[in-house]
Amino acid sequence: MAKILLVEDNEDNWDMLSRRLTRKGFEVVLAHDGAAGVATARREQPDLILMDMSLPVMDGWEATRQLKADPELQQTPVIALTAHAMASDREKAIAAGCDDYDTKPIELPRLLSKIAQLLER
Repeated sequence: MAKILLVEDNEDNWDMLSRRLTRKGFEVVLAHDGAAGVATARREQPDLILMDMSLPVMDGWEATRQLKADPELQQTPVIALTAHAMASDREKAIAAGCDDYDTKPIELPRLLSKIAQLLER
């Protein structure tokens, strides 16, 4: 069972997504801001990280940069989750170190496909 770290500050989003991922067989660990996400990733060593980009304390861009700078976590795939759907937002997420990008509202089949592809690498 793959462990996914969900870094999300919106309670409705993390509740819905964590329940749906758990039903699909994933172990889900939660963090509610970017700084907690970095600390939780270091402690939990997840197989994949779902990173909201608009977070309190430390935004998802900076949290991802810190994770990718950490030798123990730099190979951990990160999928950016954001309500921003412009092409430049995808480019910004990839430049920050994200391995993929998905827009909100989350379409679970599309997200599950991206998760599967990254976990197979």
